[in-house]
Amino acid sequence: MTSGTRSPGKMSRRGQSGGPTAYDFRRPVKLSRDHVRTLQTAFETYARSCGTLLTTRLRVVSSVTLAAIEQLNYDEYVASLSNPTVIAVVGLDPLDGTALMEMSSSAVMTAIDHMLGGPGGPQPERPLTEVEMPLLRGLLERMLGELRYGFEALVAIQPKLKEIEYNAQFLRAHAPGDACVVATFDLKIGAEECLASICMPFNMILPVLSRTEAVVLSDKERASKNLALRNLTAGLFSAPIDVAVRFQPIRMRTDDIVDLRPGDVVPLGHATSRPLEVTVNETVFAHAVPGNQGARLACLVVPPPKESSKESGRP
Repeated sequence: MTSGTRSPGKMSRRGQSGGPTAYDFRRPVKLSRDHVRTLQTAFETYARSCGTLLTTRLRVVSSVTLAAIEQLNYDEYVASLSNPTVIAVVGLDPLDGTALMEMSSSAVMTAIDHMLGGPGGPQPERPLTEVEMPLLRGLLERMLGELRYGFEALVAIQPKLKEIEYNAQFLRAHAPGDACVVATFDLKIGAEECLASICMPFNMILPVLSRTEAVVLSDKERASKNLALRNLTAGLFSAPIDVAVRFQPIRMRTDDIVDLRPGDVVPLGHATSRPLEVTVNETVFAHAVPGNQGARLACLVVPPPKESSKESGRP
């Protein structure tokens, strides 16, 4: 394993591209700028103290620098990790959930080599021995102690190392679609450089961030914010939406559909006393009866049929 080499998979977490990114309205980003600034202060404090700890503990010049804070799905985070790597599964009492602390195998082997009096440098890629594992656990526990110091202004946490995993694909700490806050760090131990990360479930850290929100706005800022809200609301209300009025759908066999010819009659099975469905994006939100307004086709919105209300549970 070559010292100072960064794997392509890990570099992808940095998101260094300066171009615009697509916004997915089906998965809105909930990490606000205020949240990012709050987390940035906590993680930068942790990074400084952790760098001092590594320098003192390993007796070699070390540094930890915050590189990025972003919101990812858990499966996206796992896919960005190299294999093998070192992942510490951490509990952060009294917060609910499980956090992850990840470091590259090369950085861990270099740290252990320094703790045993070695010079560092290129390290073999192999599992840790029974002598090395307690050294790693002790180092990770000391680093987690610095995490407690970094977050003490937000919440009093008691980090506890639960287990250590080497393959992120085998780790099922969260569901694949769970939102997570991922802090990425530039880690340097002597000549060894890599990326390290801390992953926290969004639901774990959001209550802490919500309690610390105390943004004081001036009258001008508040007026500008209210104007932006009104403009956004007006824009949403005036956005055109495709609305369809349809009969009740029926089921047909594939061969019947293929054999359809002009002039064929397909019975819909829609009762004449039953109103049509008014839909948007396949969602029924009203019922109506067909008609016309002058020379134009139209429909009259009516109350939903009683049997439909019972079946769908709508009032």
